[in-house]
Amino acid sequence: MGRGKIAIERIDNTTNRQVTFSKRRGGLMKKARELAILCDADLALIVFSSTGRLYDFASSRSVS
Repeated sequence: MGRGKIAIERIDNTTNRQVTFSKRRGGLMKKARELAILCDADLALIVFSSTGRLYDFASSRSVS
């Protein structure tokens, strides 16, 4: 049994929107880290919240 589809639209409730942002930001950071490790790639990710706060991730390959 799969997950149900959700409509991609702005979440009106600010608390729910912040919770969703935090969860999805964490998932995005995890995927970026996995991609950098698995593919041995240099990767940079920059995310700004609706309040203007900056979240970033950067990886660099070891030079051997």
